[in-house]
Amino acid sequence: MRLELETSRLRLQPCRIEDDKRVHALWTNACVRHFLFDDRLISLDEARSFIERSLAHFAQHGYGLWLVLARDTNQLVGFAGFLRLEAETPRLIYGIHPDFWGCGCATEAAGAVLSYAFEGLALPQVKADVDEPNVASVRVLEKLGMRRTGRAVVQGRPLLYFEKSRSLDVV
Repeated sequence: MRLELETSRLRLQPCRIEDDKRVHALWTNACVRHFLFDDRLISLDEARSFIERSLAHFAQHGYGLWLVLARDTNQLVGFAGFLRLEAETPRLIYGIHPDFWGCGCATEAAGAVLSYAFEGLALPQVKADVDEPNVASVRVLEKLGMRRTGRAVVQGRPLLYFEKSRSLDVV
């Protein structure tokens, strides 16, 4: 199974341990971490731990976190992929560097990994949650055809829950 994904503008490759400093820099960007880590500054060791879990998930489940790169320049645009907690349905997650906000990269990258999940892995369902004030990410999930399924306040932050099921006509 091919783990590198491509779109018209982006190339997605699985995060590797040697990407730790690039990923850490992205994840500690004030604009990115605001909704990703509830504005908490994570350490380089925490970033490595996320990457190690992602690699284990790729080996065990066929998915994890991908780096999103511009096809023409190889510049880091962001990340997209899936988190898995125990036997739970995979959760779509993504983040884009502010230099690339507003040009559709989040929708394109998240759409690529969502298609991979349904078409390549035949997963029956994918879920996502997003901070309610993050209207840009809410729009991305809606553009991807994800359906809002609920709302909750978790640790004082309002979250919206979404899900999408695999279409029966996908082969």
